[in-house]
Amino acid sequence: MTERRNLPLDGVTVIDLGQVYQGPYATFLMAKAGANIIKVEPLAGEPIRQRVTVSKGSAIPFAMLNANKRDVSLNLKSPRGREILKGLVAQADVLLENYAPGVMDKLGLGWSVLSEINPRLIYASGSGYGISGPDRDNLAMDVTVQAASGMMSVTGFPDGPPVKCGPAVVDFLSGVHLYGGIMTALYERTFTNKGRLVEVAMQETVYPTLASNLAFVYDKGIAPPRTGNRHGGLAQAPYNVYPTSDGFIAIIGANETHWSNLLKAMGRDDLADDPRFTSKAQRVRHMEETDRLISDWTSKHTKADAGKIFAKHKVPAAPVRDLIEVTNDKHMHERGMLQWIDHPQFGRIVVPNSPLRFHGIDPLPSTPSPRLGQHNREILAEMLNLSAEDIASLEEEGTIGKPQAE
Repeated sequence: MTERRNLPLDGVTVIDLGQVYQGPYATFLMAKAGANIIKVEPLAGEPIRQRVTVSKGSAIPFAMLNANKRDVSLNLKSPRGREILKGLVAQADVLLENYAPGVMDKLGLGWSVLSEINPRLIYASGSGYGISGPDRDNLAMDVTVQAASGMMSVTGFPDGPPVKCGPAVVDFLSGVHLYGGIMTALYERTFTNKGRLVEVAMQETVYPTLASNLAFVYDKGIAPPRTGNRHGGLAQAPYNVYPTSDGFIAIIGANETHWSNLLKAMGRDDLADDPRFTSKAQRVRHMEETDRLISDWTSKHTKADAGKIFAKHKVPAAPVRDLIEVTNDKHMHERGMLQWIDHPQFGRIVVPNSPLRFHGIDPLPSTPSPRLGQHNREILAEMLNLSAEDIASLEEEGTIGKPQAE
C-alpha cells in the first residue's frame, strides 16, 4: 500500500459523470482536496466542452471546473460501455451524475444496480427538482430554476420585469450542496461501511436564500416586490448601490456603529441626532432621505477614493468592479485563489483554485483540464487490466473514443 498523501481526500476515487456546472463544480472541489477524479464523458464531450465551437472564451468554464481530473470518453449507450462503467464503479467510492431523473435508470446504471455491484458506493444525483415529486421530470437549467424557485421574481427593479441573476448562481449553489452531501455520506460510511444515495435538487437549494424577501409574505401576506439594489426585505438602510463620479459603490449599515462611522466618513456628524436617522427603524422609514444623503456625498468622489475613506472609518463598502478588475485582483492572486496558467488548449488564462482552505496540507500541483478521452488507455489498463489490444478494439467499435488530439 502506497503512503497516503497529506491531502484530505487522498485515496477517494470518484466516477464523475457531471456535466455543465453543477456536477463538475462538486467534483472540482473534491479534486482540489486530493481525490482521484475520473471524468466520464460521451464520445462527443460534455456540453461545456462543446462550446468551443462558439468561441474559445465560451469553453473556458470547462478549463476552470475540470482541473486535476483525468478523462475517459465512453459510450454508455453501448453494452460494452456500460460494462466498463460498472467495472470502474466496482473500484470507486463515489459516482456523481447530474442527468435528468431516470436517465441513469434507463441505461441500467441507476442506484439500485450500481449499489449491488458496490455496496460501499456513494451515489450522488443532482437534478433540477429532485428524483421524486410531481415536478421531477420538468426540464431544468439555471435560468429556468431561477424562475421557478422565486429567485427571479425578486431580482430587478420595482418598475421593471423580473431579471435573472448575472452569474449561474443556482448551478453553483447546488454544486456546493452536492459536494456537502457527498462528504456527509462519506463520513457516515466510516462507521457503517455502507454506501448511500445522495440527491440535491437545484430548486430546493434556493429557498433558504430568500430569507430576507420572505418578510413580505409573513408581515403583509403579499408576494415580495423587486427591490433593486436595496435590501430584499426593505429592512435595512442604508443598503444600496450608490453613484460615484466614475461608477458605483455598494454600502450597507447593519448596525448603529456602522451608521455613526458613515456619518463621520461623510463629515456629517451634525446629523447624529436627526430624528430621521437615529435608529435602524427610522432610517428604514426614511429610506429615500437616507439614500439621497449618501448619494449626494458619493457622487462627488471616485469609487476608489470613497472606498478608501469608508475603509478608514470601518464602513462596510466596496466599489462595484468589472470582471477585468476582478480577474486581475491582487488579493486573490496573492492568496492563490486565482492563478494565471498556460493552458494547452486555451492559452494564457486565469483559473480559480478551490475556495476551501485546508491548512497544513501539502501543495497540490495544478494540472490543466484534460483533453477528451486523454486518459482512456491509462485508466482502462490501470483499473480494468485491459491490454493495449483490448483498448484498440474498444476504440474501433466506438465503445470509447480516441483521445482528442492536442
